[in-house]
Amino acid sequence: MDDPCRTSVDLSDPSVRNLSGWGGNCDYGEVLGGPGDGANIAIRAFIGMVLVAIMLICGLGNGLFVWALASSRQLCSVSSLLIANLAVSDLLVALVCCPFEMHYYVLRDLSWIFGQVMCSAVSYLRSVSLYVSTDTLMVIAIDRYLVIVYPLRPRMSIQKAWCVLAVTWTLSLLVALPSAYFSTQTMFDSFHGSPGQKIYCVQIWTADKATLYKSYFLFLFVAQFLIPVLAMSGCYTRICQELWLKHLPGVQTLQVQGQLRARRRTMLVLLGILATFVLCWAPYYSYTIIRDFFPRLLLRVTHSVSLYYLVECIAMSNSIMNTVFFIFAKRKAGRYLCRSLLRCCLRWSPTLTPEQMNVQNHLAGQPTARQ
Repeated sequence: MDDPCRTSVDLSDPSVRNLSGWGGNCDYGEVLGGPGDGANIAIRAFIGMVLVAIMLICGLGNGLFVWALASSRQLCSVSSLLIANLAVSDLLVALVCCPFEMHYYVLRDLSWIFGQVMCSAVSYLRSVSLYVSTDTLMVIAIDRYLVIVYPLRPRMSIQKAWCVLAVTWTLSLLVALPSAYFSTQTMFDSFHGSPGQKIYCVQIWTADKATLYKSYFLFLFVAQFLIPVLAMSGCYTRICQELWLKHLPGVQTLQVQGQLRARRRTMLVLLGILATFVLCWAPYYSYTIIRDFFPRLLLRVTHSVSLYYLVECIAMSNSIMNTVFFIFAKRKAGRYLCRSLLRCCLRWSPTLTPEQMNVQNHLAGQPTARQ
């Protein structure tokens, strides 16, 4: 887990074992406001509802889509493969990030009970899934750009698409390694008269690694936000010019007009994904820039820890938008998912009427029975 009050600390300093001395810019006791603080409770309740929505929508939607895609080869295309990879990464967000975030922040109010290994593993998988999701969105934008702007060039093959996805996962696994290495569970003394101690799962970068940490964060900001936003914006701007502003020569047949409408509809979906990506991730990176480079500004915010988990929750909610746009907004994927579910239900039905048998044969591509 990221530390909302993270800064470089000297672990040889005994004061880091006391909550009031943790970090130079953030006091957990002040920013949390105490167990009965109304604002803190309201923020935790809102975050809890968003996390439940992510687990339900992303977990069920992406899980069913991946299952439907794996059960048949009818959608075995480059576009479907890229969307499936995005679905897998968003599924990891729903299965790995959200349940532990719910337990750690919403239910136990920042108290980690799963041990050191799980602290590092959850932080690592969380980072990997989010990086893969971002990189896949950028690959999808580049693929659409090449298909629409250069239609006469050979399109990416399935084998090349698998290689691109393998590189995406490999780079994400490597880039996320520091989050696993520096994540640790740390015990703090009680604060504001609260009994006992709390164990936090945070990233701790020692004082001698301050420059390394800031360099690493700037690299993440550029590689995982700035470059993807610029790349997707450039690709989609060029595609919009091609679809809406360019005059097609010759007579447009009904088939050409249908293809143009389908591409424009897909383009609107992609523009919505780009807009939600910026809206979801901009608050998170804005907060982390202030936290790491202008820490004194956080001293003026009473609930800066709660604010951090709020913007992090908004960033993770981008997975919901990906699921809605790609699976439910794209007609072909949505129709195929419904057909797969219907075929599964009919397969497990103990008795089939003639009408149900006709439906099952139609879904399987077999001739239906004559009435």
